[in-house]
Amino acid sequence: HYTADTNSAFSSIAHICRDVNNGWLLRNLHANGASFFFICIYLHIGRGLYYGSYLFKETWNIGVILLFLVMATAFVGYVLPWGQMSFWGATVITNLLSAIPYVGTNLVQWIWGGFSVDSATLTRFFTFHFILPFIIAA
Repeated sequence: HYTADTNSAFSSIAHICRDVNNGWLLRNLHANGASFFFICIYLHIGRGLYYGSYLFKETWNIGVILLFLVMATAFVGYVLPWGQMSFWGATVITNLLSAIPYVGTNLVQWIWGGFSVDSATLTRFFTFHFILPFIIAA
């Protein structure tokens, strides 16, 4: 039902919410469940800080890597509906990478799949949003 194309992504989200049986419920559970998941993650990090778990460097560093992967999954999922705010998020956040000396511009073009945020970007982000949870769970 979802279409990773800049011209029809927002319309496909509206189609899922309006025309698919319980599509509105699925979208709301997905978004709010992700928010609750982040609350649980932050509580888990807080517990680790309180009990000094950061002293176990290998375990803590693996947790930090998993946190970055979860944040990346959430970011690319936020961009997928392709409304005004998600377009702004894709442009501004990925443009922050262009501040990296020497490789920033090339890195942004590699992530976007071209010189601007376009359908190639949505296709990549949809793929990452689907694949990253399996990588995190592995």
